[in-house]
Amino acid sequence: MPEPDGLAAEDAKIVTLARAARARIGAAEGAAVRDTDGRSYAAATVALPSLRLTALQAAVAAAVSAGAADLEAAAVVGQATELDAASLAAVHDLAPGAPVLLADAAGAVLAVVR
Repeated sequence: MPEPDGLAAEDAKIVTLARAARARIGAAEGAAVRDTDGRSYAAATVALPSLRLTALQAAVAAAVSAGAADLEAAAVVGQATELDAASLAAVHDLAPGAPVLLADAAGAVLAVVR
């Protein structure tokens, strides 16, 4: 059943997880992915001197390291108005057709990228 903002409940959940990951450490962006078993993984931007990952790359890495072989959907929350190519490539490595929800800091979905 769709949520009030038009998102399916499971998609609203990954947007909420992405917002929480971002807020937890005040990161530039937060992201979450859902695998085909229904498990969700969330992460924030990693900006270390020796390691840089977008939030979505970090969420995909968390899913892969937990054994996920495929993704159903992903969400990115932040200030960006478009999804960067490296983040989208990380999702497409596992699931070429998976939708990526791009949302603003309040969680309003701006676009769905495939």
